[in-house]
Amino acid sequence: MSTREETAAAEPISSKDDLVSWLAEGCKSKEAWRIGTEHEKFVFNTADRTPVPYDGPSGINALMRSMIECCGWEPIEEAGNIIALKKAPGEAGGTISLEPGGQFELSGAPLATVHETCAETGAHLREVLRVGELLGIGFLGLGFSPKWTLKETPLMPKPRYDIMMDYMPRVGSRGLDMMFRTTTIQVNLDFSDEADMVKKLRVSLALQPIATALFASSPFTEGRPNGFKSMRSEVWRDTDPHRTGILPFAFEEGMGFERYVDYALDVPMYFVYRNGRYLNAVGASFRDFIDGNLAILPGEKATLDDWSDHLTTLFPEVRLKRFLEMRGADGGRWDRICALPAFWAGLLYDETALAAASDLIADWTIDECQRLRDQVPRLALQTPFRSTTVQALARQVLGIAKQGLVNRAVLNSDGRDETIFLATLEDIVASGRTVADELLAHYHGRWQNRIEPVFEEYAF
Repeated sequence: MSTREETAAAEPISSKDDLVSWLAEGCKSKEAWRIGTEHEKFVFNTADRTPVPYDGPSGINALMRSMIECCGWEPIEEAGNIIALKKAPGEAGGTISLEPGGQFELSGAPLATVHETCAETGAHLREVLRVGELLGIGFLGLGFSPKWTLKETPLMPKPRYDIMMDYMPRVGSRGLDMMFRTTTIQVNLDFSDEADMVKKLRVSLALQPIATALFASSPFTEGRPNGFKSMRSEVWRDTDPHRTGILPFAFEEGMGFERYVDYALDVPMYFVYRNGRYLNAVGASFRDFIDGNLAILPGEKATLDDWSDHLTTLFPEVRLKRFLEMRGADGGRWDRICALPAFWAGLLYDETALAAASDLIADWTIDECQRLRDQVPRLALQTPFRSTTVQALARQVLGIAKQGLVNRAVLNSDGRDETIFLATLEDIVASGRTVADELLAHYHGRWQNRIEPVFEEYAF
């Protein structure tokens, strides 16, 4: 979830049109399209493979202070605690933030090419590994915590998480798992206008289960196989039905910015940020807030900053803000962090590829899309679809993405285009073995039903 900082007060919202216009301001010319890549990773003590708490000489706070000292990061504080890091204005690096259980997240800067976003990720990982080694801290890239119970997992000192922890069990059985025991890779991509947004949203919603299958890496819970290839994805199916899912309305006639605004307005609120504090607004209506009828702030009308905050509390498979956020992939190591932006930029940032992807899904029904979404967490590439499987679909989709990257023709200093980052996904499709399948084979084979080796062999 994004990190909030105090800014100058925004103007109150006067009508729903302001909300629609706010989204529409995300439209950009193709030359201005960027790729923003985010990834989370579990943090563990290398001595005993336990989770790392916030406090202590080798805690998350110490890790962040060491990043400040060694690497030019600046602190972002909340209630006296460092809860995020940023670079000075004009410096590259993005931002670093903390998820509820201490998952360490890099939110990369919006960059022009996959080469750049991959280089940014590599630079970040070199920094954290160098600092982590001095503190006895390691970093693990899987989609679901493979060993720790909820009780063992620490809570980071961010007040908004207290609000969410209280609310989540009221609306689903897996919300706390989502907060504390999952990690993901996400990619943010732009659109040129409303029609382009709609086409990209539909393609990415329909094909998100393909990404979930390709990146499946979470077959363990509390040290044992859990029956799923992507437990992270399964957890989202029972987190909060009001704010998750595949958004069937996005495929209906008349879809556009206003329709998404209507959806977002119907999602209950979590909080309001005022004077450096998060005020509990759980279950309240943003429509009431616009009218000045929010119980915790009587007479005060919502601002566009409040609207931006509210949109960050929606968690569909693809999230619309002033860009589109792809949310279907499990956490993974460097090659997979690079592969996800390549996959989606190849599909969505080339007109020919986007048209081919649109044609591929054109006759898919909502029921078929929902079945894919429901079955892929357990079966991944072996999920059936019509007369074929997700493995065969993934091969076709990867082919479209690869041609899209060829058409982009963005070369690195060695003269190689962005298709180099798809190699790990091509290997998965060719073999039919996801990371989850590989992990299970190790567990039942040479690991002899022990989970501990995952912290050595699959750490960054």
